[in-house]
Amino acid sequence: MFGLYETAFGSLTWGNILMLLIGGLLIYLGIAKKMEPILLIPIGFGIFAVNLPLGGLMIYTPAGFPAEVPTLGGLIEAIGEGKIGLLNVLYTYGIESEVIPLLIFLGVGAMTDFRPTIARPISFLFGASAQLGVFIVFMIAYLSGMFTVNEAACVGIIGGSDGPPTVYLTAALAPRLLGPITLVAYSYMSLVPILQPPVIKLLTTKKERAIYMKPQLRQVSKLEEIIFPIMIFIVSALLVPKSVPLIGMFMFGNLLRASGVTDRLAQSAGGVFIDVLTFLLGIIVGALMPAEVFLRPQTLAIIGLAIVAFAFGTAGGLWAAKFANLFLKEKINPLIGASGVSAIPMSARVVQKMGQEANPRNFLLMHAMGPNMAGAVATSVVAGIFLGMLM
Repeated sequence: MFGLYETAFGSLTWGNILMLLIGGLLIYLGIAKKMEPILLIPIGFGIFAVNLPLGGLMIYTPAGFPAEVPTLGGLIEAIGEGKIGLLNVLYTYGIESEVIPLLIFLGVGAMTDFRPTIARPISFLFGASAQLGVFIVFMIAYLSGMFTVNEAACVGIIGGSDGPPTVYLTAALAPRLLGPITLVAYSYMSLVPILQPPVIKLLTTKKERAIYMKPQLRQVSKLEEIIFPIMIFIVSALLVPKSVPLIGMFMFGNLLRASGVTDRLAQSAGGVFIDVLTFLLGIIVGALMPAEVFLRPQTLAIIGLAIVAFAFGTAGGLWAAKFANLFLKEKINPLIGASGVSAIPMSARVVQKMGQEANPRNFLLMHAMGPNMAGAVATSVVAGIFLGMLM
């Protein structure tokens, strides 16, 4: 018995200890600072699970990938013999199969109100322009020589600031980086109020930020709400076939909400269902971060490149809004372009706050939610483009 304890402590490396501290920090940030707690707390606990020696919840091969899960017939025997761990099973059947991120996106769609986007279709221009950060960081990551082209695409997609497409794309193209990329993506979503204001102030004048917009948007009919997800799905499927799984789940969830006759299904998809999937995603992602996988120069590079991606994503949306103003009689506040990064609803709240600081009469929240939602659609399409190019 004591020999087992000695073996466990003896196999605890300095890297494991550092990862345990990182896991503790994530749990602290989730509880004390309320930074994405529904993900950071499970991720932190997952880091504990995989960095405590002899735990056996997640077993790695020497190459650093999760051990292969056998067929269902040999599953119980393999777990009992310590060949694989419980989280290996969840990873293989939940993440590697891409089931969990797709079902999470279904739940997100059931919670999404597209009326601000429908009321102001130009929102799609801002959402698309905010993907500038994705492509710039994709090129930087690839040209740096630190990442393969597949890995560079997964690093770049962080700039879209939308969790499920990031997880989906990384699980398909670069599963080895799923842990650090997902952690960075969700962590930076909570840091949007810190990351965006300096970029916005740099690229806009106070006069531009003070442009007044009437708080009310035009009324959107029920028919428009129902047609919207169907049309977005059809157009996306025709133009970018590889985006069908993501856009399909997203729009199906939204159709459940918009139809008005499937309230129970929409409430279930956007309630307990998505909660269960989210904590499974969090603990699995944490378990993909043993010291030998996470403590690499690539991880630091991902952290730095994510800041660049957010900065250029914000800039792209701002530039698109300022460009649109050249042709619009009734000027729009360029701040709403910054919400195209689709960090829902954090970037819209940043726009609201900064708009009121420049002009107390401004109420930009609903105007900003349009590009916010459009950005989520655009990121899913970009993920489909990368899959079509690289798979």
